[in-house]
Amino acid sequence: MENSKADLITAYIGLGSNLANPAEQIKSARIAITQIAGVQELAFSSLYHSSPMGPQDQPDYVNAVMCIATDLPPIDLMRCLQRIENGHGRVRKTERWGARTLDLDVLIYGDQLIEQPDLIVPHPGLAERAFVLYPLFEIAPQLVVPGKGNIVDLLTQCPMNELKRLD
Repeated sequence: MENSKADLITAYIGLGSNLANPAEQIKSARIAITQIAGVQELAFSSLYHSSPMGPQDQPDYVNAVMCIATDLPPIDLMRCLQRIENGHGRVRKTERWGARTLDLDVLIYGDQLIEQPDLIVPHPGLAERAFVLYPLFEIAPQLVVPGKGNIVDLLTQCPMNELKRLD
């Protein structure tokens, strides 16, 4: 039985990389995400260049945000994204915010607030991270982030700093 459009959830995925040709990692991940059964791309932001959040002795990041329609439950979507990360050579270390070939995060899943041991949505750092907010605003300027408010209001509290949009 086919799912109707009414069964699809609009979700936003954050993409980031700072190892092994980051822009190509992001482009390759975009293709891989569109190949997940039950996922359809709706929009994709420009690529953005950002300084690392954590330890500064690592390369700068390339980030983007993707909007999808999906019928996958959020935990299944997250697991599919983790498989893509692994396929891109992602190594999970105990160090937070370390260098990585690929980082894929479920930022928003419909209007749901999710707090599970493995998944918190909206992403906990979303409102403070320029490298998430600005690409998100680019593709969804009217967005209301569940539990956080209007994206325009969130942007006023989050300066761009050294974030640069790549051509």
